Amino acid sequence: MKSLLETDGYEDIRSRLKKLQPEMKPLWGRMDAAQMVWHCQIPLEVGIKNKLPKKKGNLLIRLFFKKSLYNDKPWKKNLPTIPRARATESKDFNQEYERLLELVDTFHHLKSRESWNPHPMFGSLTAEQWGKLEYKHLDHHLRQFDL
Repeated sequence: MKSLLETDGYEDIRSRLKKLQPEMKPLWGRMDAAQMVWHCQIPLEVGIKNKLPKKKGNLLIRLFFKKSLYNDKPWKKNLPTIPRARATESKDFNQEYERLLELVDTFHHLKSRESWNPHPMFGSLTAEQWGKLEYKHLDHHLRQFDL
């Protein structure tokens, strides 16, 4: 499994993002390209901000879904997302795309961060798990747009 904290995973995501165009249609789901790049910013911001969660995530989610966050098996299509990350309004592709690239760069440059706070939903993750989680989320949505 690639990681956004490692050079090969970072370069893979960056090169695939460069191929994304605003008029591209998804293979599944409801989000258009602009909404997808906005949506992909949310988990990156969580990792970058490194805040302690206000409450622990659901124990069942942590037990049953956590391992799928950073293994090699692709995620299923149309997985549910948290309400905050649901793209229900139109987004400006160029603005959101530039912001996503900034966040991908910022997250990658955290590869030497020594301390990672727990994920608000999935609990304690190592740096390796954080990197794989972020890569896998971006990979999932780039596959959604056949990239």
